[in-house]
Amino acid sequence: MPIKKILVVDDSPTERLALTEMLVKHGYQVVTAENGEDAITKAKAELPDLILMDVVMPGINGYQATRTISREEATRTIPIIMCTSKGLETDRIWGMRQGAYDYMVKPVDQADLLARIKALG
Repeated sequence: MPIKKILVVDDSPTERLALTEMLVKHGYQVVTAENGEDAITKAKAELPDLILMDVVMPGINGYQATRTISREEATRTIPIIMCTSKGLETDRIWGMRQGAYDYMVKPVDQADLLARIKALG
C-alpha cells in the first residue's frame, strides 16, 4: 500500500514545519502532533500510512507513544520511523523494541528519509 498520509510528531515547531514542508513538496498529506498523547489520539483518528516520531517530548515521550500505537488493535499496522536526536545504539535498540519500524538520528537526511518512505510503499 503506497504511503500517502504521514503523521509528523515533534514538540519542536521548527522540526514539524521543516518535515511538513519537505513531505508536502514530495506529494504527501501531512498531519502533525506536538506530543505523545496527541500522537496516540491522532493515530487513532487519522489512521495515517506512516508516523515519524520524535523521542524527547514533554509528557508521554516518543518511546511510550510508539509502544502504545504499535500495540493497539486499531493502529498496530502503522509503521513508525523514530526521528530523534538520541543517537546511541542502545537508544536505537530500545526504540525498535517499542515497536518502531525504523530509527533515524537528527538532523535527518531528507533524501535518506524519502528513500525509506518509498521503500515502505
